[in-house]
Amino acid sequence: MVNAMQSEDIQAIEKVMQAYVQGGQTGNNDTLRPIFHELATICGYVGPDLFAGPIEMFYEWHTENGPAKDLTAQAPKIDIEGSAATVRIELDNWTGHRFSDFFTLAKIDGQWQIMSKVFFLHE
Repeated sequence: MVNAMQSEDIQAIEKVMQAYVQGGQTGNNDTLRPIFHELATICGYVGPDLFAGPIEMFYEWHTENGPAKDLTAQAPKIDIEGSAATVRIELDNWTGHRFSDFFTLAKIDGQWQIMSKVFFLHE
């Protein structure tokens, strides 16, 4: 059973994920930056190449790829324990790519922020 505090946290995390999808659709890094902690990281493979490092790498990739106007996302799967959470979201047609994204989030000063993004790029 979900208590009132968990319900609020779920709604807050869902808003973070909505901002993530919206940032992808619009191509706007200014929409993405507030939902990622400044020390966030990214990791995944693009073909045989490991794409890993500070989240700035994601912003650079996103700028190069531009808006993903036809991006669709399934409802996120959220798991929360206190001030820590994980989210899995399936994304289709991010500039022609399909991703499974896995996020870890932390509640810092009352705000949920993404601390890491690990992705799987489907062929």
